[in-house]
Amino acid sequence: MKVDALDEKQQAVADRVLDEEEADRAHLVVSLSGAHAYGFPSPDSDLDLKSVHIEPTARLLGLFRSAASPSRMEIIDGVEIDYSSNEIHPVLLGVLQGNGNYIERIVGALKLRAAPELDGLRPLCLAALSRRIYRHYLGFATSQLKAWEGGGKASAKKLLYVLRTTLTGTHALRTGKVVIDVTELLDEYGFGAARELVEAKRAGERSELPEETRERWDGEIGRAFATLDAAHASSVLPEEPPNADDLNAWLLDLRRSRL
Repeated sequence: MKVDALDEKQQAVADRVLDEEEADRAHLVVSLSGAHAYGFPSPDSDLDLKSVHIEPTARLLGLFRSAASPSRMEIIDGVEIDYSSNEIHPVLLGVLQGNGNYIERIVGALKLRAAPELDGLRPLCLAALSRRIYRHYLGFATSQLKAWEGGGKASAKKLLYVLRTTLTGTHALRTGKVVIDVTELLDEYGFGAARELVEAKRAGERSELPEETRERWDGEIGRAFATLDAAHASSVLPEEPPNADDLNAWLLDLRRSRL
């Protein structure tokens, strides 16, 4: 599946890697994550391939199972690849628990591979969104903030990851929609000035910010967390996912079809 965020060489490397991995497992979906999906790729950004695979039902019932979470990191033709995959069962449990990583794999916009069954799962995943996602996005943003505050170079990337996670979480809590590209959310939530960070990051993965820019954003970043907190307090989402039985039925149908 062609993705506009990738150039011809990146697309060819991604296709090569996924063809090789599909010799060992059947992908339900492969989503492009990281800077390419978040709206601020640079020429040296790696390809972050986050996958969900389906273990054959007969293998689940038998003695020998595949590795639970296969991963692969390497550089091919100058393109850095970071591939990982999780089986559909823990992924769906994670969706119910509000795990944004798994939710984004299923409903994210940039798909490199998708099996026909994904069409039936996407609306169920969106219907399963609950206020539990607040914990995920708050935790992710907090860890990124620690990296930002931890000293060393003041990179645009670290700060953009804080904004990306707080604003994706905010938007999901307010609207029930999952938008991963932070550039689509900046203006809506009053962070249009962050486009200077986007431009800096697009210039290079390790672009360092001037001290004056860092100081200005040190005073702004708390507002991103306050925005997330406010969205949680007034969220349109239910406290708990309402359709666990529907997801269970979908998985049973999938297992039967793959026996």
